[in-house]
Amino acid sequence: MKTVHLVMQGKGGVGKTFISSALAQYLIHATGKPVHCFDTDPVNKSFSQIPALNVQTINILTENKKIDGSQFDMLINQIIECEGVGVVDNGASSFVPLLSYLEENAVPQFLQDAGIRLLIHVPLQGGQALRDTMYGLSVILDALKTPIVIWLNNHNGQIEKQVDSFKDRALYKQHKNNIVGIVDIPDRSQDTFGKDIRSMTEQNLTFDEVAQSDKFFIMNKQRILIFKRSIFEQLDAINLGEKNDVPAEKNKQA
Repeated sequence: MKTVHLVMQGKGGVGKTFISSALAQYLIHATGKPVHCFDTDPVNKSFSQIPALNVQTINILTENKKIDGSQFDMLINQIIECEGVGVVDNGASSFVPLLSYLEENAVPQFLQDAGIRLLIHVPLQGGQALRDTMYGLSVILDALKTPIVIWLNNHNGQIEKQVDSFKDRALYKQHKNNIVGIVDIPDRSQDTFGKDIRSMTEQNLTFDEVAQSDKFFIMNKQRILIFKRSIFEQLDAINLGEKNDVPAEKNKQA
């Protein structure tokens, strides 16, 4: 069964595009399959601005801020017909209508019947955005009984000292059967790691492009490499490489 990865959150500016980019790069590295990237953010099309990922832009919203059925149908059709893996970055402005559409049209079940596993990636951000992003996560968990990967973005404040501490939260305990993994994005020094990562994202570069670029010094590249390895190793641990195509239920028992 192939997989489509959907990155969504109702709060803007919490790292959805960065997560989509890192996820796509990991899947290219780990699966050996074609990775098809889609940007459905009608406001901030930042995912599609990363040339190396060949992201296709699809505007799924109408002028009335409702899901454009024809555009979404086209997206689903491409996901079904394309060989390989899909990564979809969805914007905050289309969060509510897309979630309603997915729920009302039983899209996760439809995809499963078509031999496609839907995996939703939800970022949480520390600091003032934590409450809003926790709410967005709870809405997704209540509406869709589909596998979820939670990304703890500690860039603007520490969410938990350890991932195990997050697992003590009531929301996690209530929905743990649907949560297949947690990825921790650490809050590293803003003067070193933070500056290098900002430089990479502002230039719309991938990890590999940074490694080959003459605009980054050796230690800049080393810090980016450390960061990349941290993310990739965590994705390896929750079996997102898909070489074995293990179902979510078996993943949780492993």
